[in-house]
Amino acid sequence: MAGPDLPVINMGPLVEVAGPARARDDLARRIDEACQEAGFFSVIGHGIDLDLFVRLERAARAFFRLDEEEKAAIAMDRGGRAWRGWFPVGGELTSGVPDGKEGIYFGAELGADDARVRAGWPLHGPNLFPDRPVELRTAVLAWLEAMTGLGHALMGGIALALGLERDWFAHHLTADPLVLFRVFHYPATVAGPADPAGWGVAEHTDYGLLTILAQDETGGLEVRSPAGWVEVEPTPGSLVCNLGDMLERMTAGRYRSTPHRVRRGSADRVSFPFFFDPAWDAEVRPVPGLAPGAQKRATWDGVDLHAWTGTYGDYLRAKVARVFPELGQTALGRP
Repeated sequence: MAGPDLPVINMGPLVEVAGPARARDDLARRIDEACQEAGFFSVIGHGIDLDLFVRLERAARAFFRLDEEEKAAIAMDRGGRAWRGWFPVGGELTSGVPDGKEGIYFGAELGADDARVRAGWPLHGPNLFPDRPVELRTAVLAWLEAMTGLGHALMGGIALALGLERDWFAHHLTADPLVLFRVFHYPATVAGPADPAGWGVAEHTDYGLLTILAQDETGGLEVRSPAGWVEVEPTPGSLVCNLGDMLERMTAGRYRSTPHRVRRGSADRVSFPFFFDPAWDAEVRPVPGLAPGAQKRATWDGVDLHAWTGTYGDYLRAKVARVFPELGQTALGRP
């Protein structure tokens, strides 16, 4: 799946206001193939201003160069139920193992008067922004807006790929999507006895519907394929997309939530995963008319994905409490 082996999909027919039906049909077919065979694909023609990514990367790197005392001014334990802010290297767990990365959690910017915030919904509320660099705030908010629009467009393409109306997901799950955005920094490392694998993030799958990843040129993302682990090489101007557990569940295993991991290298790496997920109170039901596919018995952390029932918020609450166990006890309890 390195280089040209990762499916590359031109999003033009979906992001344009009008376009030929034949082009959309061909795009839907290519999305369907990628979702069945790989669960990962790269998109071009997405309409995202690349200058925005340059500004976002520059501001993120400037923040991570600050000393830890200054970064801790926006530590996650100050974000409360909104689940926002900075965590240090080793502060996040995957499969119970500390990650070799630091990062900042962001989400949709919601004020105290928002009905979801007043109701005490976890992962809803204001973001925490540092005093410097001041550019980080504007870049993050602009990126959130751009990625939310692209998420809707991509889910429209996935709906067409499944033989549904283009707005099927918007009607049933994502009229008010839960959007989560992470800015990650993987410090350079040299693998040795204390860190034999050099892992930034251990093997896992994503929780929701769709992840849209922007990354620098360093590389390190690896995807599990039938032939073994393969590296997804960065391509300038493209965005990497992968499917989450909820989409595999909804499609009865037709589409794959593919395990992946991140290997640290000899150079610093920054990455920007954006998660486009069902609404917090949405009940995640199967897509109608699909026969069961190659179902997997459980997710990477032992949850029986196809036996689980409930709202997406219930599912996500349990997941993120495992990522930050101590914070999960205080911030993610029921209101």
